[in-house]
Amino acid sequence: MKEDAYGKVHPKDQYNKILVDNVYPPEWENPRSAGRYNLVVIGAGTAGLVCAAGAAGLGAKVALIEKHLLGGDCLNMGCVPSKAILRSSRAAAEIHMAGRFGVRLNGDSEVDFSAVMERMRRLRSRISHNDSARRFKGLGVDVYLGAGRFTGEDWIEVGGEQLNFSRAVIATGARAVELPIEGLAAAEYLTNETVFSLTERPNRLAVIGGGPIGCEMAQAFRRLGSDVTLFQMTDHLLDREDMDAADILQTAFLREGIRLLLKSKPEKVEVTGEGKVITFEHAGKSEKVVVDQILLGVGRAPNVEGLDLEVAGVDYDKHRGVFVNDHLQTSNRRIYAAGDICLQYKFTHTADVSARIVIQNALFLGHKKLSALTIPWVTYTDPEIAHVGLYERDAEEMGIAVDTLTKPLGAVDRATLDGEEEGFVRIHLKKGTDKILGATVVARHAGEMINEISLAMVGKLGLKTIAAVIHPYPTQAEAIKHLADEYNRSRLTPFLRSIFITWLSLRRTDFMGRLEDYAACGKSYIRKSYSLVKGKLRQILRGN
Repeated sequence: MKEDAYGKVHPKDQYNKILVDNVYPPEWENPRSAGRYNLVVIGAGTAGLVCAAGAAGLGAKVALIEKHLLGGDCLNMGCVPSKAILRSSRAAAEIHMAGRFGVRLNGDSEVDFSAVMERMRRLRSRISHNDSARRFKGLGVDVYLGAGRFTGEDWIEVGGEQLNFSRAVIATGARAVELPIEGLAAAEYLTNETVFSLTERPNRLAVIGGGPIGCEMAQAFRRLGSDVTLFQMTDHLLDREDMDAADILQTAFLREGIRLLLKSKPEKVEVTGEGKVITFEHAGKSEKVVVDQILLGVGRAPNVEGLDLEVAGVDYDKHRGVFVNDHLQTSNRRIYAAGDICLQYKFTHTADVSARIVIQNALFLGHKKLSALTIPWVTYTDPEIAHVGLYERDAEEMGIAVDTLTKPLGAVDRATLDGEEEGFVRIHLKKGTDKILGATVVARHAGEMINEISLAMVGKLGLKTIAAVIHPYPTQAEAIKHLADEYNRSRLTPFLRSIFITWLSLRRTDFMGRLEDYAACGKSYIRKSYSLVKGKLRQILRGN
Protein backbone atom coordinates (compact mmCIF):
# COMPACT_ATOMS: atom_id res chain seq x y z
CA MET A 1 0.00 0.00 0.00
CA LYS A 2 2.82 2.35 0.87
CA GLU A 3 4.57 1.86 -2.45
CA ASP A 4 1.31 2.30 -4.38
CA ALA A 5 0.44 5.58 -2.64
CA TYR A 6 3.84 7.24 -2.90
CA GLY A 7 4.35 5.87 -6.40
CA LYS A 8 1.46 7.97 -7.73
CA VAL A 9 2.51 11.28 -6.19
CA HIS A 10 5.53 13.22 -7.46
CA PRO A 11 7.90 14.66 -6.46
CA LYS A 12 8.53 12.82 -3.22
CA ASP A 13 9.07 15.90 -1.03
CA GLN A 14 7.92 16.77 2.49
CA TYR A 15 4.65 18.29 1.30
CA ASN A 16 3.58 15.31 -0.79
CA LYS A 17 4.52 13.08 2.14
CA ILE A 18 2.05 15.03 4.30
CA LEU A 19 -0.52 14.73 1.52
CA VAL A 20 -0.18 10.95 1.27
CA ASP A 21 -0.07 10.47 5.02
CA ASN A 22 -3.41 12.25 5.19
CA VAL A 23 -5.32 10.91 2.21
CA TYR A 24 -3.83 7.43 1.75
CA PRO A 25 -1.83 6.64 4.92
CA PRO A 26 0.58 3.77 4.22
CA GLU A 27 0.06 2.21 7.64
CA TRP A 28 -3.73 2.25 7.38
CA GLU A 29 -5.57 -0.91 8.40
CA ASN A 30 -9.05 -1.39 7.01
CA PRO A 31 -11.79 -2.07 9.57
CA ARG A 32 -13.60 -5.40 9.77
CA SER A 33 -17.10 -5.34 8.41
CA ALA A 34 -19.66 -5.75 11.17
CA GLY A 35 -23.31 -5.79 10.16
CA ARG A 36 -25.22 -4.08 7.41
CA TYR A 37 -24.38 -0.51 6.44
CA ASN A 38 -26.99 2.15 5.84
CA LEU A 39 -24.72 3.52 3.14
CA VAL A 40 -21.60 2.31 1.32
CA VAL A 41 -19.86 4.94 -0.79
CA ILE A 42 -17.42 3.97 -3.56
CA GLY A 43 -15.10 6.88 -4.33
CA ALA A 44 -13.81 9.54 -1.94
CA GLY A 45 -13.78 12.61 -4.13
CA THR A 46 -16.03 15.57 -3.37
CA ALA A 47 -19.29 13.68 -3.94
CA GLY A 48 -18.21 10.64 -1.94
CA LEU A 49 -16.82 12.65 0.97
CA VAL A 50 -19.95 14.79 1.25
CA CYS A 51 -22.15 11.68 1.14
CA ALA A 52 -20.11 9.91 3.81
CA ALA A 53 -19.72 12.85 6.18
CA GLY A 54 -23.32 13.99 5.79
CA ALA A 55 -24.84 10.55 6.30
CA ALA A 56 -22.61 9.72 9.28
CA GLY A 57 -23.41 13.08 10.86
CA LEU A 58 -27.10 12.20 10.69
CA GLY A 59 -26.55 8.89 12.48
CA ALA A 60 -26.12 6.46 9.58
CA LYS A 61 -23.65 3.56 9.63
CA VAL A 62 -21.39 4.43 6.67
CA ALA A 63 -18.49 2.82 4.80
CA LEU A 64 -16.27 4.81 2.44
CA ILE A 65 -14.06 3.10 -0.16
CA GLU A 66 -11.16 4.72 -2.05
CA LYS A 67 -8.54 3.02 -4.19
CA HIS A 68 -6.29 6.03 -4.82
CA LEU A 69 -6.25 9.26 -2.79
CA LEU A 70 -9.07 10.64 -0.66
CA GLY A 71 -10.06 14.06 -1.89
CA GLY A 72 -10.27 12.88 -5.48
CA ASP A 73 -9.60 15.23 -8.37
CA CYS A 74 -10.50 18.44 -6.54
CA LEU A 75 -7.83 18.17 -3.87
CA ASN A 76 -5.12 16.23 -5.65
CA MET A 77 -5.23 17.18 -9.33
CA GLY A 78 -8.01 19.67 -9.90
CA CYS A 79 -9.40 22.75 -8.17
CA VAL A 80 -6.87 23.06 -5.36
CA PRO A 81 -3.57 22.75 -7.29
CA SER A 82 -4.84 24.55 -10.38
CA LYS A 83 -6.12 27.59 -8.50
CA ALA A 84 -2.86 27.84 -6.54
CA ILE A 85 -0.94 27.98 -9.82
CA LEU A 86 -3.42 30.40 -11.35
CA ARG A 87 -2.89 32.76 -8.43
CA SER A 88 0.88 32.68 -8.93
CA SER A 89 0.47 33.30 -12.65
CA ARG A 90 -1.82 36.23 -11.93
CA ALA A 91 0.79 37.72 -9.62
CA ALA A 92 3.35 37.44 -12.41
CA ALA A 93 0.97 39.16 -14.82
CA GLU A 94 0.28 41.97 -12.36
CA ILE A 95 4.02 42.67 -12.07
CA HIS A 96 4.33 42.68 -15.85
CA MET A 97 1.45 45.16 -16.15
CA ALA A 98 2.46 47.34 -13.19
CA GLY A 99 3.65 50.14 -15.48
CA ARG A 100 0.05 50.77 -16.56
CA PHE A 101 -0.67 51.86 -13.00
CA GLY A 102 2.31 54.18 -12.69
CA VAL A 103 4.35 51.63 -10.77
CA ARG A 104 7.97 51.37 -11.90
CA LEU A 105 9.84 48.27 -10.75
CA ASN A 106 13.60 48.34 -10.30
CA GLY A 107 15.43 45.35 -11.76
CA ASP A 108 14.15 42.38 -13.69
CA SER A 109 11.24 40.32 -12.40
CA GLU A 110 11.66 36.57 -12.71
CA VAL A 111 9.29 33.64 -12.20
CA ASP A 112 10.76 30.85 -10.13
CA PHE A 113 8.71 27.96 -11.50
CA SER A 114 9.94 25.42 -8.98
CA ALA A 115 8.95 27.81 -6.15
CA VAL A 116 5.49 28.23 -7.69
CA MET A 117 4.98 24.47 -7.75
CA GLU A 118 6.40 24.06 -4.25
CA ARG A 119 3.93 26.65 -2.95
CA MET A 120 1.11 24.70 -4.59
CA ARG A 121 2.21 21.45 -2.95
CA ARG A 122 2.60 23.15 0.43
CA LEU A 123 -0.91 24.62 0.34
CA ARG A 124 -2.41 21.39 -0.97
CA SER A 125 -0.81 19.41 1.86
CA ARG A 126 -2.24 21.87 4.39
CA ILE A 127 -5.75 21.61 2.96
CA SER A 128 -5.52 17.80 2.71
CA HIS A 129 -6.29 17.40 6.43
CA ASN A 130 -9.93 18.22 5.61
CA ASP A 131 -10.15 15.10 3.43
CA SER A 132 -7.94 12.84 5.54
CA ALA A 133 -8.73 9.23 6.39
CA ARG A 134 -8.23 9.93 10.11
CA ARG A 135 -10.69 12.83 10.06
CA PHE A 136 -13.38 10.72 8.45
CA LYS A 137 -12.74 7.88 10.87
CA GLY A 138 -13.24 10.43 13.62
CA LEU A 139 -16.59 11.36 12.05
CA GLY A 140 -17.72 7.76 12.50
CA VAL A 141 -17.07 6.57 8.93
CA ASP A 142 -15.49 3.15 8.27
CA VAL A 143 -12.75 4.03 5.75
CA TYR A 144 -11.57 1.23 3.44
CA LEU A 145 -8.51 1.83 1.26
CA GLY A 146 -8.53 -0.35 -1.84
CA ALA A 147 -10.55 -1.10 -4.97
CA GLY A 148 -14.23 -1.79 -4.42
CA ARG A 149 -16.42 -3.89 -6.70
CA PHE A 150 -20.00 -5.11 -6.60
CA THR A 151 -20.52 -8.80 -5.86
CA GLY A 152 -24.30 -8.65 -5.76
CA GLU A 153 -27.27 -6.29 -5.77
CA ASP A 154 -26.50 -5.26 -2.19
CA TRP A 155 -22.92 -6.42 -1.67
CA ILE A 156 -19.53 -4.77 -2.28
CA GLU A 157 -16.10 -6.38 -1.86
CA VAL A 158 -12.98 -4.44 -0.90
CA GLY A 159 -9.66 -5.85 0.30
CA GLY A 160 -11.18 -9.26 0.93
CA GLU A 161 -14.04 -7.82 3.03
CA GLN A 162 -17.67 -8.25 1.96
CA LEU A 163 -19.80 -5.21 2.80
CA ASN A 164 -23.57 -5.55 2.87
CA PHE A 165 -25.59 -2.38 2.35
CA SER A 166 -29.09 -1.02 2.48
CA ARG A 167 -28.08 1.75 0.05
CA ALA A 168 -24.90 2.46 -1.92
CA VAL A 169 -23.51 5.43 -3.82
CA ILE A 170 -21.22 5.27 -6.85
CA ALA A 171 -19.00 8.36 -6.76
CA THR A 172 -15.91 7.23 -8.66
CA GLY A 173 -15.59 10.41 -10.72
CA ALA A 174 -13.94 10.82 -14.12
CA ARG A 175 -10.51 11.11 -15.72
CA ALA A 176 -8.92 12.94 -18.64
CA VAL A 177 -10.01 11.77 -22.08
CA GLU A 178 -7.34 10.17 -24.25
CA LEU A 179 -6.97 11.14 -27.91
CA PRO A 180 -6.22 8.72 -30.76
CA ILE A 181 -3.31 10.76 -32.14
CA GLU A 182 -0.56 8.72 -33.78
CA GLY A 183 2.56 8.62 -31.64
CA LEU A 184 1.03 10.60 -28.76
CA ALA A 185 1.19 7.83 -26.17
CA ALA A 186 4.78 6.93 -27.07
CA ALA A 187 5.82 10.58 -26.84
CA GLU A 188 4.21 10.83 -23.38
CA TYR A 189 1.90 13.68 -22.49
CA LEU A 190 0.49 15.54 -19.51
CA THR A 191 -3.05 15.59 -18.17
CA ASN A 192 -4.54 17.21 -15.09
CA GLU A 193 -3.37 14.09 -13.26
CA THR A 194 0.32 14.67 -14.06
CA VAL A 195 0.82 18.34 -14.89
CA PHE A 196 0.95 19.31 -11.21
CA SER A 197 3.89 16.98 -10.68
CA LEU A 198 6.15 19.21 -12.80
CA THR A 199 9.11 20.80 -11.04
CA GLU A 200 10.70 22.42 -14.10
CA ARG A 201 8.94 24.78 -16.46
CA PRO A 202 8.47 23.50 -20.01
CA ASN A 203 9.91 26.18 -22.26
CA ARG A 204 7.57 25.17 -25.07
CA LEU A 205 4.13 23.81 -24.18
CA ALA A 206 1.35 22.60 -26.48
CA VAL A 207 -2.16 22.54 -25.04
CA ILE A 208 -4.68 20.45 -26.94
CA GLY A 209 -8.21 21.61 -26.23
CA GLY A 210 -9.69 25.10 -25.97
CA GLY A 211 -12.24 24.33 -23.27
CA PRO A 212 -12.10 25.53 -19.65
CA ILE A 213 -9.20 23.29 -18.54
CA GLY A 214 -7.13 23.97 -21.64
CA CYS A 215 -7.70 27.73 -21.47
CA GLU A 216 -6.91 28.01 -17.77
CA MET A 217 -3.66 26.07 -18.06
CA ALA A 218 -2.59 27.74 -21.31
CA GLN A 219 -2.84 31.21 -19.78
CA ALA A 220 -1.23 30.14 -16.50
CA PHE A 221 1.83 28.56 -18.14
CA ARG A 222 2.20 31.46 -20.54
CA ARG A 223 2.28 33.90 -17.63
CA LEU A 224 4.78 31.68 -15.84
CA GLY A 225 7.14 31.94 -18.80
CA SER A 226 6.34 29.11 -21.22
CA ASP A 227 5.83 29.61 -24.94
CA VAL A 228 2.33 28.22 -25.36
CA THR A 229 0.59 26.90 -28.45
CA LEU A 230 -3.11 26.17 -28.01
CA PHE A 231 -4.91 23.80 -30.40
CA GLN A 232 -8.68 24.03 -30.83
CA MET A 233 -10.57 21.97 -33.42
CA THR A 234 -13.41 24.51 -33.75
CA ASP A 235 -13.12 28.12 -34.88
CA HIS A 236 -13.43 29.55 -31.39
CA LEU A 237 -12.22 29.02 -27.83
CA LEU A 238 -14.86 28.02 -25.28
CA ASP A 239 -17.31 27.30 -28.07
CA ARG A 240 -20.11 26.44 -25.64
CA GLU A 241 -19.91 29.84 -23.99
CA ASP A 242 -21.46 33.17 -24.94
CA MET A 243 -19.49 34.12 -28.06
CA ASP A 244 -18.97 37.71 -26.95
CA ALA A 245 -17.43 36.37 -23.74
CA ALA A 246 -15.19 33.96 -25.63
CA ASP A 247 -14.12 36.80 -27.98
CA ILE A 248 -12.84 38.84 -25.04
CA LEU A 249 -10.80 35.92 -23.75
CA GLN A 250 -9.46 35.12 -27.20
CA THR A 251 -8.28 38.72 -27.61
CA ALA A 252 -6.60 38.57 -24.21
CA PHE A 253 -4.78 35.35 -25.13
CA LEU A 254 -3.43 36.84 -28.34
CA ARG A 255 -2.31 39.96 -26.52
CA GLU A 256 -0.45 37.84 -23.95
CA GLY A 257 1.40 35.97 -26.67
CA ILE A 258 -0.41 32.62 -26.73
CA ARG A 259 -0.32 31.11 -30.20
CA LEU A 260 -3.86 30.10 -31.11
CA LEU A 261 -4.30 27.40 -33.74
CA LEU A 262 -8.05 27.37 -34.33
CA LYS A 263 -9.71 24.83 -36.60
CA SER A 264 -6.56 22.76 -36.17
CA LYS A 265 -6.35 19.01 -35.65
CA PRO A 266 -3.15 17.37 -34.37
CA GLU A 267 -2.56 14.22 -36.42
CA LYS A 268 0.84 12.86 -35.38
CA VAL A 269 3.51 13.26 -32.71
CA GLU A 270 7.17 12.31 -33.14
CA VAL A 271 10.05 12.58 -30.66
CA THR A 272 13.23 14.00 -32.18
CA GLY A 273 16.40 15.64 -30.89
CA GLU A 274 14.61 19.01 -31.12
CA GLY A 275 11.68 17.93 -28.99
CA LYS A 276 8.18 16.61 -29.59
CA VAL A 277 7.11 17.40 -33.14
CA ILE A 278 3.36 17.77 -33.63
CA THR A 279 2.07 17.48 -37.18
CA PHE A 280 -1.32 19.10 -37.57
CA GLU A 281 -3.78 20.20 -40.22
CA HIS A 282 -4.51 23.90 -40.37
CA ALA A 283 -6.34 25.82 -43.13
CA GLY A 284 -6.06 22.84 -45.43
CA LYS A 285 -2.30 22.55 -45.01
CA SER A 286 -0.09 20.19 -43.05
CA GLU A 287 2.11 22.07 -40.60
CA LYS A 288 4.44 21.25 -37.68
CA VAL A 289 5.29 22.72 -34.30
CA VAL A 290 8.03 21.60 -31.91
CA VAL A 291 7.38 21.59 -28.14
CA ASP A 292 8.85 20.17 -24.95
CA GLN A 293 5.58 19.05 -23.34
CA ILE A 294 2.03 18.32 -24.48
CA LEU A 295 -0.97 18.87 -22.21
CA LEU A 296 -4.34 17.31 -23.01
CA GLY A 297 -7.41 19.21 -21.87
CA VAL A 298 -10.21 17.86 -24.01
CA GLY A 299 -12.80 16.53 -21.62
CA ARG A 300 -13.50 13.83 -19.06
CA ALA A 301 -14.28 10.10 -19.22
CA PRO A 302 -16.25 8.37 -16.43
CA ASN A 303 -14.47 5.85 -14.16
CA VAL A 304 -16.73 2.83 -14.61
CA GLU A 305 -14.07 0.17 -15.08
CA GLY A 306 -13.49 -2.51 -12.44
CA LEU A 307 -16.71 -1.88 -10.51
CA ASP A 308 -18.57 -4.94 -11.90
CA LEU A 309 -21.66 -2.82 -12.34
CA GLU A 310 -23.33 -5.58 -14.34
CA VAL A 311 -23.33 -7.82 -11.28
CA ALA A 312 -25.28 -5.17 -9.37
CA GLY A 313 -27.70 -4.54 -12.23
CA VAL A 314 -26.51 -0.95 -12.77
CA ASP A 315 -26.87 0.39 -16.30
CA TYR A 316 -24.01 2.50 -17.63
CA ASP A 317 -22.10 3.56 -20.71
CA LYS A 318 -18.31 3.84 -20.85
CA HIS A 319 -18.59 7.28 -22.44
CA ARG A 320 -21.56 8.76 -20.55
CA GLY A 321 -21.11 7.06 -17.21
CA VAL A 322 -23.72 5.62 -14.85
CA PHE A 323 -27.33 6.25 -15.85
CA VAL A 324 -29.51 7.85 -13.18
CA ASN A 325 -33.02 9.25 -12.95
CA ASP A 326 -33.88 12.74 -11.76
CA HIS A 327 -33.51 11.56 -8.15
CA LEU A 328 -29.97 10.24 -8.90
CA GLN A 329 -31.14 6.63 -8.54
CA THR A 330 -29.62 3.98 -10.83
CA SER A 331 -31.39 1.02 -12.44
CA ASN A 332 -30.79 -0.79 -9.14
CA ARG A 333 -33.16 0.96 -6.72
CA ARG A 334 -30.73 0.40 -3.83
CA ILE A 335 -27.86 2.16 -5.60
CA TYR A 336 -27.45 5.87 -6.34
CA ALA A 337 -24.71 7.86 -8.09
CA ALA A 338 -23.29 11.34 -7.54
CA GLY A 339 -20.65 13.59 -9.05
CA ASP A 340 -18.73 13.28 -12.31
CA ILE A 341 -19.63 9.60 -12.79
CA CYS A 342 -23.18 10.55 -13.73
CA LEU A 343 -23.53 14.32 -14.15
CA GLN A 344 -23.37 16.40 -17.32
CA TYR A 345 -21.80 19.32 -15.47
CA LYS A 346 -18.57 18.00 -13.96
CA PHE A 347 -17.79 20.56 -11.30
CA THR A 348 -16.90 20.28 -7.63
CA HIS A 349 -19.96 22.29 -6.59
CA THR A 350 -22.30 20.04 -8.61
CA ALA A 351 -20.67 16.97 -7.05
CA ASP A 352 -21.31 18.51 -3.64
CA VAL A 353 -24.97 19.33 -4.25
CA SER A 354 -25.67 15.98 -5.93
CA ALA A 355 -24.30 14.23 -2.83
CA ARG A 356 -26.73 16.19 -0.66
CA ILE A 357 -29.59 15.11 -2.92
CA VAL A 358 -28.50 11.47 -2.56
CA ILE A 359 -28.43 11.65 1.24
CA GLN A 360 -32.02 12.92 1.35
CA ASN A 361 -33.37 10.56 -1.29
CA ALA A 362 -31.48 7.38 -0.35
CA LEU A 363 -31.73 7.56 3.44
CA PHE A 364 -34.78 9.69 4.22
CA LEU A 365 -37.35 8.90 1.50
CA GLY A 366 -36.76 12.29 -0.11
CA HIS A 367 -37.84 13.32 -3.59
CA LYS A 368 -35.23 15.97 -4.39
CA LYS A 369 -34.69 16.43 -8.12
CA LEU A 370 -31.49 17.19 -10.00
CA SER A 371 -33.48 19.12 -12.61
CA ALA A 372 -34.61 21.62 -9.96
CA LEU A 373 -31.07 22.92 -9.43
CA THR A 374 -29.79 26.27 -10.67
CA ILE A 375 -26.15 25.60 -11.48
CA PRO A 376 -23.58 28.34 -12.09
CA TRP A 377 -20.09 27.69 -13.42
CA VAL A 378 -16.88 29.61 -13.94
CA THR A 379 -13.88 29.39 -16.25
CA TYR A 380 -11.03 30.73 -14.09
CA THR A 381 -9.08 32.55 -16.76
CA ASP A 382 -8.25 36.25 -16.56
CA PRO A 383 -10.81 37.68 -17.05
CA GLU A 384 -13.03 34.98 -15.61
CA ILE A 385 -16.16 33.89 -17.44
CA ALA A 386 -19.12 32.95 -15.24
CA HIS A 387 -22.54 31.75 -16.30
CA VAL A 388 -25.82 30.62 -14.76
CA GLY A 389 -29.11 29.52 -16.31
CA LEU A 390 -30.00 29.80 -19.99
CA TYR A 391 -28.01 31.27 -22.82
CA GLU A 392 -29.99 33.27 -25.36
CA ARG A 393 -29.61 30.42 -27.85
CA ASP A 394 -31.09 28.00 -25.29
CA ALA A 395 -34.14 30.21 -24.87
CA GLU A 396 -34.60 30.40 -28.64
CA GLU A 397 -34.45 26.61 -28.94
CA MET A 398 -37.06 26.30 -26.18
CA GLY A 399 -39.31 28.87 -27.83
CA ILE A 400 -38.96 31.35 -24.95
CA ALA A 401 -38.91 35.03 -25.89
CA VAL A 402 -36.31 37.01 -23.95
CA ASP A 403 -35.19 40.55 -23.30
CA THR A 404 -31.39 40.79 -23.00
CA LEU A 405 -29.66 43.55 -21.06
CA THR A 406 -25.87 44.07 -21.27
CA LYS A 407 -23.62 46.38 -19.26
CA PRO A 408 -20.02 46.78 -20.47
CA LEU A 409 -17.50 46.94 -17.63
CA GLY A 410 -15.96 49.97 -19.32
CA ALA A 411 -19.04 51.89 -18.16
CA VAL A 412 -18.54 50.85 -14.52
CA ASP A 413 -16.41 53.23 -12.46
CA ARG A 414 -14.62 50.60 -10.35
CA ALA A 415 -13.65 48.54 -13.41
CA THR A 416 -12.18 51.69 -14.97
CA LEU A 417 -10.23 52.50 -11.81
CA ASP A 418 -8.98 48.90 -11.56
CA GLY A 419 -7.86 48.91 -15.19
CA GLU A 420 -10.16 45.93 -15.78
CA GLU A 421 -12.57 47.26 -18.38
CA GLU A 422 -12.60 44.17 -20.60
CA GLY A 423 -15.83 42.39 -19.84
CA PHE A 424 -19.55 42.79 -19.29
CA VAL A 425 -22.59 41.64 -17.36
CA ARG A 426 -25.39 40.19 -19.50
CA ILE A 427 -28.77 39.16 -18.13
CA HIS A 428 -31.56 37.39 -20.03
CA LEU A 429 -35.11 38.11 -18.86
CA LYS A 430 -38.36 36.44 -19.79
CA LYS A 431 -39.79 38.93 -22.26
CA GLY A 432 -41.99 41.57 -20.72
CA THR A 433 -41.07 40.60 -17.16
CA ASP A 434 -38.18 40.95 -14.72
CA LYS A 435 -37.78 37.16 -14.30
CA ILE A 436 -34.11 36.21 -14.72
CA LEU A 437 -33.60 33.21 -17.01
CA GLY A 438 -29.81 33.33 -17.28
CA ALA A 439 -26.73 35.51 -17.08
CA THR A 440 -23.11 35.71 -18.19
CA VAL A 441 -20.44 37.75 -16.41
CA VAL A 442 -16.99 38.45 -17.82
CA ALA A 443 -14.78 40.16 -15.25
CA ARG A 444 -11.64 39.73 -13.15
CA HIS A 445 -13.77 38.25 -10.36
CA ALA A 446 -16.80 37.06 -12.32
CA GLY A 447 -17.02 33.94 -10.16
CA GLU A 448 -17.81 36.11 -7.15
CA MET A 449 -20.24 38.36 -9.03
CA ILE A 450 -22.40 35.57 -10.47
CA ASN A 451 -23.53 34.53 -6.99
CA GLU A 452 -25.87 37.51 -6.60
CA ILE A 453 -27.66 36.57 -9.80
CA SER A 454 -27.77 32.87 -8.88
CA LEU A 455 -29.29 33.76 -5.51
CA ALA A 456 -31.96 35.87 -7.19
CA MET A 457 -32.85 33.03 -9.55
CA VAL A 458 -33.05 30.42 -6.78
CA GLY A 459 -35.07 32.76 -4.58
CA LYS A 460 -37.33 33.65 -7.53
CA LEU A 461 -36.41 37.30 -7.13
CA GLY A 462 -36.66 39.43 -10.24
CA LEU A 463 -34.43 42.22 -11.48
CA LYS A 464 -36.70 44.78 -9.76
CA THR A 465 -35.62 43.34 -6.40
CA ILE A 466 -31.95 43.68 -7.32
CA ALA A 467 -32.66 47.31 -8.25
CA ALA A 468 -33.82 47.85 -4.66
CA VAL A 469 -30.60 46.42 -3.21
CA ILE A 470 -28.03 49.03 -2.20
CA HIS A 471 -24.64 48.18 -3.74
CA PRO A 472 -21.52 49.81 -2.23
CA TYR A 473 -19.79 52.32 -4.46
CA PRO A 474 -17.45 51.75 -6.16
CA THR A 475 -17.61 48.03 -6.91
CA GLN A 476 -17.62 46.08 -10.15
CA ALA A 477 -20.79 44.29 -9.00
CA GLU A 478 -22.54 47.62 -9.49
CA ALA A 479 -22.82 46.52 -13.12
CA ILE A 480 -25.60 44.18 -11.99
CA LYS A 481 -27.40 47.03 -10.23
CA HIS A 482 -27.02 49.19 -13.34
CA LEU A 483 -28.84 46.54 -15.40
CA ALA A 484 -31.60 46.43 -12.80
CA ASP A 485 -31.94 50.21 -13.01
CA GLU A 486 -31.99 49.96 -16.79
CA TYR A 487 -34.84 47.46 -16.55
CA ASN A 488 -36.78 49.84 -14.31
CA ARG A 489 -36.27 52.67 -16.81
CA SER A 490 -37.57 50.44 -19.59
CA ARG A 491 -40.90 50.21 -17.75
CA LEU A 492 -41.44 53.97 -18.19
CA THR A 493 -43.76 53.70 -21.20
CA PRO A 494 -45.18 56.81 -22.94
CA PHE A 495 -48.54 56.15 -21.24
CA LEU A 496 -46.97 55.88 -17.78
CA ARG A 497 -44.86 58.96 -18.43
CA SER A 498 -48.01 60.93 -19.33
CA ILE A 499 -49.58 59.87 -16.02
CA PHE A 500 -46.50 61.06 -14.15
CA ILE A 501 -46.54 64.40 -15.97
CA THR A 502 -50.21 64.90 -15.10
CA TRP A 503 -49.67 63.91 -11.48
CA LEU A 504 -46.65 66.16 -11.04
CA SER A 505 -48.39 69.11 -12.67
CA LEU A 506 -51.29 68.66 -10.22
CA ARG A 507 -48.82 68.60 -7.33
CA ARG A 508 -47.80 72.12 -8.36
CA THR A 509 -51.35 73.48 -7.95
CA ASP A 510 -52.95 75.01 -4.86
CA PHE A 511 -55.82 72.53 -5.18
CA MET A 512 -53.57 69.50 -4.53
CA GLY A 513 -51.89 71.28 -1.64
CA ARG A 514 -55.28 71.90 0.01
CA LEU A 515 -56.37 68.31 -0.70
CA GLU A 516 -53.25 67.00 1.05
CA ASP A 517 -53.97 69.26 4.03
CA TYR A 518 -57.56 68.02 4.19
CA ALA A 519 -56.36 64.43 3.90
CA ALA A 520 -54.02 64.96 6.83
CA CYS A 521 -56.64 66.40 9.21
CA GLY A 522 -59.93 66.39 7.40
CA LYS A 523 -62.89 64.06 7.06
CA SER A 524 -62.42 60.30 6.67
CA TYR A 525 -63.85 60.12 3.15
CA ILE A 526 -61.24 62.67 1.96
CA ARG A 527 -58.44 60.63 3.55
CA LYS A 528 -59.78 57.46 1.93
CA SER A 529 -60.01 59.10 -1.50
CA TYR A 530 -56.50 60.48 -1.25
CA SER A 531 -55.16 57.09 -0.11
CA LEU A 532 -56.93 55.42 -3.03
CA VAL A 533 -55.23 57.74 -5.53
CA LYS A 534 -51.83 57.09 -3.98
CA GLY A 535 -52.44 53.32 -3.94
CA LYS A 536 -53.35 53.26 -7.63
CA LEU A 537 -50.21 55.22 -8.45
CA ARG A 538 -48.06 52.75 -6.50
CA GLN A 539 -49.66 49.87 -8.44
CA ILE A 540 -48.72 51.57 -11.69
CA LEU A 541 -45.14 52.07 -10.46
CA ARG A 542 -44.89 48.38 -9.54
CA GLY A 543 -46.12 47.41 -12.99
CA ASN A 544 -49.36 45.79 -11.70
